[in-house]
Amino acid sequence: MRMRIGMTLGYGDDFIESVRAMPDFEAAGVEVAFVPEAYSFDAVSKLGYLAARTERLEIASGILPIFTRTPSLLAMTAAGLDHLSDGRFTLGLGASGPQVIEGFHGVPYDAPLGRTREVVEICRRVWRREEVVYPGPKYPLPLPAERGTGLGKPLKLIDRPVRSRIPIVLAAIGPKNVELTAELAEGWLPVFFHPGKAADVWGAALAAGQARRDPALGSLDITVTAPLAIGDDVAHLLDRARPQLALYIGGMGARNKNFYAQLAGRYGYEREAALVQDLYLAGKKQEAEAAVPEDLLRAISLVGTKEEVAGQLDAFAAAGVTTLCVRPLAATHVERLHAVERLRAMLD
Repeated sequence: MRMRIGMTLGYGDDFIESVRAMPDFEAAGVEVAFVPEAYSFDAVSKLGYLAARTERLEIASGILPIFTRTPSLLAMTAAGLDHLSDGRFTLGLGASGPQVIEGFHGVPYDAPLGRTREVVEICRRVWRREEVVYPGPKYPLPLPAERGTGLGKPLKLIDRPVRSRIPIVLAAIGPKNVELTAELAEGWLPVFFHPGKAADVWGAALAAGQARRDPALGSLDITVTAPLAIGDDVAHLLDRARPQLALYIGGMGARNKNFYAQLAGRYGYEREAALVQDLYLAGKKQEAEAAVPEDLLRAISLVGTKEEVAGQLDAFAAAGVTTLCVRPLAATHVERLHAVERLRAMLD
């Protein structure tokens, strides 16, 4: 099977050290590095640094929230990063959630689906160096006189982008967002991807979107994230993945507006997700981590013996996965490299 290997460079203060390590991981088989942005240091600064420190590695935002920048600025930023990296940038976008968008940025979290479509269409118009005339309704360009001074004029990007179509990947888990992604984007970034449940949860949405997909976009690149550990005595390392799942299912959103808890419910873990939420929101984080279902952890991970991981790789491939964004669970740099090398050998 042929799947790309990716890695995510996290929010922590060790970003520069992580970038220094990337040539080793690139030699081990990593082909793409994602840089996230939440309410952390911005991802764009980090991506510029990563572009300057690498030569072949594809770099991607994973993700930039659509609400925090105008569509034209997103397009300008992507074109600039693509220029700095000599055509190695992928624009990862997502809606984030109301707690971050309204709480940290003070921007109304409205019409995420419609805004995503408009952002994608405007970005591609900018990259083609067309005059940016767009009907809206969320981003009418130029801005109508009744909504501004009336002095706005159609403009096109001054610089010539390295590519007139920079790849766009969309983070999406809701059915309508997944349908939009399958229609419009080069790639899809689901979260906590359960290969055994994917067809039931997203199959209809993917099919509906792909029925309207422009063939020029090519096939949909499906990128999933997975903790990684391969060996005869690594099962205990799976517990290191519990804190992230507990955070997302339990605390990444309000009790009645948590997209990740809803996803766990659609996988069939509605009762377990509610318990994780109850514990996490009560401040009992360790208990919430312990309540994360063991079989959900195993289903979304690449942790186990070589034979067990091979079976999981087959499951991911059967579900249409094309890029594995892995998080090696080993304690040392050498051990993490070895895990990636073993995975690459299994995929080749």
